[in-house]
Amino acid sequence: MSIRYLVMLAAGLVFADNALAENGEVLAKNNNCLTCHAVDKKVLGPSFKEVAAKYKDDKGAQAALEKKVRSGGAGAWGKMPMPATAMSVSDGDIKGIVQWVLSLK
Repeated sequence: MSIRYLVMLAAGLVFADNALAENGEVLAKNNNCLTCHAVDKKVLGPSFKEVAAKYKDDKGAQAALEKKVRSGGAGAWGKMPMPATAMSVSDGDIKGIVQWVLSLK
């Protein structure tokens, strides 16, 4: 394998991740996440920026939050439980949403 091929492959992976993160806001809107969350203010659940800040140094945050979004949970942000996400929402959409949320500052 040539160095050129490896550089092109790495660049492709970076651009794919960036596109996924940029698309996260659209995915959040399309999958009704904004019913309970907003980017910069608490609604029923925490703002997405609060979530990003809480998990900014957590290397396992992506996987943990994907699981929490899929299965639901309670207690991390107060008494209001987060319901499980409908099975009609793909794992890929959840990954993109979480990646986008964690990218917020």
